[in-house]
Amino acid sequence: MPIITDKAHKLIRRSLSAEKRSTEVPKGHLVVYVGESEKKRFVIPLSYLNHPSFQELLFQAEEEFGFCHPMGGLTIPCSEESFIGLTSHLRRA
Repeated sequence: MPIITDKAHKLIRRSLSAEKRSTEVPKGHLVVYVGESEKKRFVIPLSYLNHPSFQELLFQAEEEFGFCHPMGGLTIPCSEESFIGLTSHLRRA
């Protein structure tokens, strides 16, 4: 299993510290906001962070938003359809 890179770890840690904790997020999960114009909230397992395809999305988020995410949580700049496709693939893996 790939190890989360230091850069990805810092991105996640800063995003999590900026995000308001909610009882709606189960232990071992993370809230992300996805979309190009309208953002939709997704709760995903932390295990997705180890997958190289998901890490690529994190780096794109860092390039677009830096560590200041407009939604207060981690915002991923891709289409909702692409994100759902990726997470569906990760669920099956």
